[in-house]
Amino acid sequence: MPAVPASSFVLISGPSGFLGAHVAQQLLQAGFRVRGTVRSKEKGQYLVDRFKQQGLDKFEFVIVEDVEAPGAFDEAVKGVDAVVHTASPFHFNVTDPYKDLINPAVQGTLNALRSAAKEPRVKRVVITSSFAAVVNPHDPVYTFTEQDWNEFSPKQVEEKGKDVDPSQAYRCSKTKAEQAAWKFVEEEKPAFDITTIQPPLIFGPLEHEVPSADKLNTSINNFYGFLTGKKSAEDAQAGFGSFVDVRDVAKIHVESLLVEEAGNQRFLVATSDSSYQPLLDLFFAHADDSLKSAFPNAEKGKPGNPKPKANVMDTSKVRKTFKWQPIEAKDTVLDMAKSLAEYQQKWSA
Repeated sequence: MPAVPASSFVLISGPSGFLGAHVAQQLLQAGFRVRGTVRSKEKGQYLVDRFKQQGLDKFEFVIVEDVEAPGAFDEAVKGVDAVVHTASPFHFNVTDPYKDLINPAVQGTLNALRSAAKEPRVKRVVITSSFAAVVNPHDPVYTFTEQDWNEFSPKQVEEKGKDVDPSQAYRCSKTKAEQAAWKFVEEEKPAFDITTIQPPLIFGPLEHEVPSADKLNTSINNFYGFLTGKKSAEDAQAGFGSFVDVRDVAKIHVESLLVEEAGNQRFLVATSDSSYQPLLDLFFAHADDSLKSAFPNAEKGKPGNPKPKANVMDTSKVRKTFKWQPIEAKDTVLDMAKSLAEYQQKWSA
């Protein structure tokens, strides 16, 4: 399938989310016209206003209140040349793994694909998957590639039902959603191809609307807990595997439209394995006094403590296909902290 030129019209689901806002922003910066699906007029207007402040005026929005509803994207997809599906729940507040996570992820993805199949202009659908759809428990250290699939989490959900660990329910949701996407393409043979992207934990500056600290997305909230002193030195030692800058993940989404060879491919996108301690070390080593003063209770952890070994990701494919060079971890940490300091001022105003 040919690439989607930068002058094209793209539908993005979830532009009011942490990653989705960056993807929408970079699509606009690349020259695309962008239509976003949001759950409320207020969320859409926030993005319109924010992008206009940046000189980006080719963004419009439509309201899709329930991505699980049949035909949810039918109207939204009309006239577009490509779809970028970023909308999917990421939280661990789980009472029913199917109702809270798995069904919204799977049905939202399938609805986006079904609607795209009704619009003959659509050439490519890019889907935000996750490293959660790839990872399996391994000991000793294992290097994952795009050939790997998470078989462990779906079995956990099947065996334990509502008693399953919330993190396994989330991993299962991402696995089943991506598998459903590939099955759809295989069985329905739509006129478009798909690209799926598997990031691990995502950090970086904020672009989306966050009305209060308790509304922060999961990954940023974890780091914010250290800046505000709510997480301990022991917490800082906990390994979380790999991480990646939100701007890099957004870039790969955009490049997946522009690069013909990205069609019908999976892409792992990540930096090195880590814990929170190295990130805190970078903050205290490089943040200026004004930034540090914004977080007087920041937890230093145990500086220089060796990080635990974790499974790693082979990112040679994404680096080769898109000539990708990751943003430095120092810049990710500092830009994330600066962004949180700005939002913190808004919250206290």
